[in-house]
Amino acid sequence: MSFEMTKGLFKYDFTDQHAILGVPLDAEFSEIRKRYMKIAPRLHADTCSFESQADKDWANKFFSKVVNPAYNKFSKESDRKEYNLLLAAIGKRVAKEQAKMQIESEAAKQLATAKDWEQAYKTAVSKLALKQYESVKETQEAIDQISELNMVYLLRKERLGGVGVAAGSPPKAATPTSTATKTAAATPATPATATPAPPPPKREDSPAEAYCRRAQGFMDSKSYAKAILELKEGVKRDPKHSKAHAMLAMCYFQQDQATMAKLEMNKALASNPEEPTALEVKKKLEQGAAKSKKGDEKPGFFASLFGGKKK
Repeated sequence: MSFEMTKGLFKYDFTDQHAILGVPLDAEFSEIRKRYMKIAPRLHADTCSFESQADKDWANKFFSKVVNPAYNKFSKESDRKEYNLLLAAIGKRVAKEQAKMQIESEAAKQLATAKDWEQAYKTAVSKLALKQYESVKETQEAIDQISELNMVYLLRKERLGGVGVAAGSPPKAATPTSTATKTAAATPATPATATPAPPPPKREDSPAEAYCRRAQGFMDSKSYAKAILELKEGVKRDPKHSKAHAMLAMCYFQQDQATMAKLEMNKALASNPEEPTALEVKKKLEQGAAKSKKGDEKPGFFASLFGGKKK
């Protein structure tokens, strides 16, 4: 039997590891590990309870070729972080292409309009996970439905907050302002009463600056892993701090993590298009991609960024 999965997030050329393991998208690693330990005996050749030998053979292959790789994706922190960043990018794509979205499962349709949608999402995933690996048919159906739930969850998280929306329909435009509001807006403020806008905060005053300084010391000694830890704390305190994101991009570049480098570079340039370190990383990535095409550089490092394939 085929292992091809084409519904939900799989339609976006994305392997939905959460759906394969039957856990919600915000699951902690401890929860993921606990779930994996429940799945393993259901699919392993020595303990599988599937009825026919053909189904048992399918289960064993599915376990080794699909479930194990899904679990391994979460085993390392670096892989887990990279996967979550890619998942965030998929969420933005889902929201952007919402008009094309097709929802088939009843659970996902209900989630699209549920009021308490976050709790409804977790309840629906848990319910499907209970029988996910009872048979070949239930395995495939559950993965499809959970991935559709994940797709709707990302859409609501990205675009709607807590507001429901019918499946496939774009968000409604904001309601027109009242007559009183229009009148007030049409009346210009006099110079005597107009309040000047407060000046934008200086980035030098950001709490992320202290983390950047410590991280620079680690970078100077090529201790990039330690620098990354400092910078991650910095961006937690100031998510739009372009310098911290740019330095993260440089650290990831130095560790041959091209995808992470590009993601952090884009965040830095989104906050400050002239961020010098981010521009430097961009130049290095472009140069590396050019060398990769000529065969002068290892192809794997830049393949995921510029569409190349690993040899």
